[in-house]
Amino acid sequence: MTLPQTKPSFDQSGGKWLPGSQRNLIQAHKSSARWLQVILDMVLVVGLLYFHTWFKGAAFDSDYRSLAILTVTLMAVVYNANNVYRFSTSLLDRCLLIGRAWTIVLALIVLAAFLTKTSTDYSREVFLRWALTGFIAQILVFMVVRQIQTTSTAESLPTLIIGSGSLAQQLATHINNNPWIPDQVIGLISEDETTEPNTTGLPMLGELNEVLDTIAAQSIRRVYLAMPMHRSELVEPLYLQLADQNVDIIWAPDIFSVDLLNHSIRELNGIPIISMSETPLIGSSAFIKTVMDFSIATGALIVASPVMLITALLIKLTSPGPILFSQKRHGWNGEIITIYKFRSMKLHDEADGTVTQASKTDDRVTWIGKIIRRTSIDELPQLFNVINGSMSIVGPRPHAIAHNEFYGERIKDYLRRHRVKPGLTGLAQVNGFRGETKDIEQMEGRVQHDLM
Repeated sequence: MTLPQTKPSFDQSGGKWLPGSQRNLIQAHKSSARWLQVILDMVLVVGLLYFHTWFKGAAFDSDYRSLAILTVTLMAVVYNANNVYRFSTSLLDRCLLIGRAWTIVLALIVLAAFLTKTSTDYSREVFLRWALTGFIAQILVFMVVRQIQTTSTAESLPTLIIGSGSLAQQLATHINNNPWIPDQVIGLISEDETTEPNTTGLPMLGELNEVLDTIAAQSIRRVYLAMPMHRSELVEPLYLQLADQNVDIIWAPDIFSVDLLNHSIRELNGIPIISMSETPLIGSSAFIKTVMDFSIATGALIVASPVMLITALLIKLTSPGPILFSQKRHGWNGEIITIYKFRSMKLHDEADGTVTQASKTDDRVTWIGKIIRRTSIDELPQLFNVINGSMSIVGPRPHAIAHNEFYGERIKDYLRRHRVKPGLTGLAQVNGFRGETKDIEQMEGRVQHDLM
């Protein structure tokens, strides 16, 4: 006989994949509270608008009724886009989230009134009082709904976590501190002879060979498998061992034991997909960053143009050679780009594949070159790189190809710097990792900041 299958789902508040049965329990419990909050928010916001209009002595006419309909419509769109009804255990986080979304709604209302030239149809006093009390009312609704949700939560399920590392301990703490999850972790099982210090305050209930006795003795209803990645071969035998014990079995894969870049957890046709490394420059974020880079670079070029013209003239008058220095470097996704700088050195030849970094006492640097290097004026022509899309205002500094080949073989994750656009400046430069890198340790420090 084939057992009925339930589709897994990712619980965003709990941060884990859930089997269908548990998902139904938690989601049904949360959905009713979520809809209660949505309805109460909208009813109170409209009710407060009616109250302040009545209190002012004005009629709740078609203008104010249109305002109420527009407000409810905007709340539905804006609040959903800002995940306002995605529950959080922090009251401060909720206040900030509601405050941001409510401000956006009010700003759109003001903009609509300005564009339609109907702002004079409404009382400013009514609008300001309504805006303030509407925000306070939504915070109070959240507090009330959270209290209702907490007191009506199903009886806690005795839960065991197999694992004793950092992931297991964080999972235990998060579960026990989350009122929206009915699980109650009562202890952990060590999966290895050597364990990290236990910071959860929960007891260690034995080792793997004692797991069945522990489940029976503690009346365990749910088990989380949270072993480190190097013990992942234990997942299947543990599942087979526990499958007959009438307990829910949930696997929390330890993807955080490796360095991740822009990781995410998604679902593809019911299959959990874990993205461990992908460029963050995708979708709307890439579009917004491109627009910002172009706008800032254009404005900076206009402001800096007198300085750039004077610099170009001084370079031309003080030493023979071109005004600009160009060099091939690696850009976004490792593509070869040409970057431009004001020439700060005398003309010289280097062997193919060799790039000698300039030092503070380098006699190749001209007197004007020392000034523009010290003040970073030599980097200003890279604003044209930003405008043509090969660079960004903020990002890892692009290194010479020869340097990438050298350090890429010696520094872990060095080449991951190329998953974002290189920038005029970055976190490494702000923290002092700029200019010449005399040893591997300095470059490692730069790379660590670039990957943050």
